[in-house]
Amino acid sequence: MSILPNTPRSSSFSRRIRQCHRLLSILFTLTVVANFVAMARGEPPAWITYSPLLPLALMLLTGLYLFALPYIHKWRERGSEA
Repeated sequence: MSILPNTPRSSSFSRRIRQCHRLLSILFTLTVVANFVAMARGEPPAWITYSPLLPLALMLLTGLYLFALPYIHKWRERGSEA
């Protein structure tokens, strides 16, 4: 049950992570826009002010995975040559 490249399971997993990252970026953008709209109308409730933080934290996790993926792939290729 590998989540690293070169396996059918990891390819599907990586695609799902990538799609999740895209959807989170849309959600993050919408929450930031809602935050600005609420601020234009006065003092927004705390839940609106902090609503972008959850998608942002999830984007950090998925982004770090996507960033590390090519390096993990190179590391695995070097290990299989030995």
